[in-house]
Amino acid sequence: MSKEPKLSATKLRPVQHLLPGEGPAIWASGDTYTFKSTGRDTEGQLTVFEADIPPGGGPPPHVHHDADEAYYLLEGELEVLDGERTFTARAGDYVYIPRGRLHRFQNVGEGNSRMLVLFTPAGFENFLFEVGLPARPGETPPPVGPEEIARAVRAAPKHHLELRLPELERS
Repeated sequence: MSKEPKLSATKLRPVQHLLPGEGPAIWASGDTYTFKSTGRDTEGQLTVFEADIPPGGGPPPHVHHDADEAYYLLEGELEVLDGERTFTARAGDYVYIPRGRLHRFQNVGEGNSRMLVLFTPAGFENFLFEVGLPARPGETPPPVGPEEIARAVRAAPKHHLELRLPELERS
């Protein structure tokens, strides 16, 4: 019989239960991200959020140097960049991106795509909260503008994120 360590009642975290649409939401990269769990909720272990990606939405090519990313596509389809190749992920597909890998996703379809996104360890949400804007329910996210790009370029290094923006590549 295996002996599992027993946690005292003071160390047990409560079960987290959010209804659809609940959780802090922000606009970033032209998308709406609704957070279900952050590092604060999981003692730094995991970040989980729902992403609603309108046509044309999605982040630029980038590399996470300190976290693995995974997502499960709930609706729609996305063009996914993996290094030098691209592929299409459709509803029901799962994508895992190990840290250090150049990637991006982009909605090239006509309708919105939705996915459940996971990061481990947690922490990437801090970049998104720093760069994004609070989402207003019932409104569509604004297009990505020079202010958001400037915030992302400034914030990326401290969050171990490497952005591959076309305008940065040319300079």
